[in-house]
Amino acid sequence: MKIFLITALLACSGSLSANEWSGNMALEYRQFSYDALSSSQFKQYGSVAIQPEWFHRWEGGKQSLTFVAFTRWDEHDEERTHSDIRELSWLKVFDKSELRVGLRKVFWGVSESQHLVDIINQTDLVENMDGEEKLGQPMINYALINDWGTLDLFILPYFRERTFPGVNGRLRSEFYVDTSNPIYESADKENHVDYAVRWTHNIGDWDIGLSHFNGTSRDPSFIAGLDSSGNPVLIPVYNLMQQTGLDLQATKDAWLWKMEVINRQIKGSGYNAATAGFEYTFYGVFESASDLGLVMEYLYDDRNEAATTPFEDDLMLGLRWTNNDEQDTSLLVGVIADVDDESRLYSLEASRRLGESWKLNLEARLFSGLNNTTTSNQTIYALRKADFVQLELNYYF
Repeated sequence: MKIFLITALLACSGSLSANEWSGNMALEYRQFSYDALSSSQFKQYGSVAIQPEWFHRWEGGKQSLTFVAFTRWDEHDEERTHSDIRELSWLKVFDKSELRVGLRKVFWGVSESQHLVDIINQTDLVENMDGEEKLGQPMINYALINDWGTLDLFILPYFRERTFPGVNGRLRSEFYVDTSNPIYESADKENHVDYAVRWTHNIGDWDIGLSHFNGTSRDPSFIAGLDSSGNPVLIPVYNLMQQTGLDLQATKDAWLWKMEVINRQIKGSGYNAATAGFEYTFYGVFESASDLGLVMEYLYDDRNEAATTPFEDDLMLGLRWTNNDEQDTSLLVGVIADVDDESRLYSLEASRRLGESWKLNLEARLFSGLNNTTTSNQTIYALRKADFVQLELNYYF
């Protein structure tokens, strides 16, 4: 990893024509509805986070350096008290190509409920259970930009382990995940070099992405074990894998059609998974400036009850309301329902700006139908007492 930090800093040795600081600080409060399953957990959690950003550009914008850091302090969970370099990357722009070197966050995908094709970055699971928060990934990324589309080539020389809530954290499995001694299939462990390629193109109303990844799986499996004190724990296992993915999005007037499909090969066996659906937007509802979107997606995994994800045969329904006001007020409510049993995941996300520098975010997660769990939702059985509401106040500078 050090070579990428050094390269990015050396690239900044020329004269700089721009120097921009920005970022945000956040106060977060999370309230759970039920007492925890373990006496080591709590009902209320408070935390403070800061994310400063620093951007330089020179040579008429053909070169730039971006730095994004993140740190959080949590009052109870030692694992959630953590820091990370989200990005420290150098960009060089050529006539029909771009070169990026350093730590970056790269997002692939189009669906709302889950991001199957998104494979480059590791999930920062202690931040949020939705899997959308990511750790910075060391990489060399060369992009060829032409009329036939954009071809991104990636070399990923260092693997980052997933973060998990600790002994005192909530939203974890019944036995906490011990990250001190992970197991790797590769003898090179975290130093295994991964590779990825992705082609993207716009054809009329269609946005197309075709990708392939070869390297260490970002999604660990688990085996039972004991920690240093003899307590039962889960030990993460990181296998080698190959993933081929396709993501499509079509914009047809008020309709937005989406699909993500993957095939994964791990330890000599493979499986297929897909998410597909649509979003239809009613513009100017009730003769106002507001827009209301209806979201529907189907989540499928052909491993069925053997899947390591709870979303192997599920339906997601949601409503997205955008007020289109100066305060950028928005609301997203949804439910993911298992087709085979009564398990449900309800979610709410709302936000509103307060003046020019402040923003208030509200998030809630409710879990139902998990007490009479079946094999198909064993992976979320530990969340049966994990209903919570989270309030976050952000200051942007």
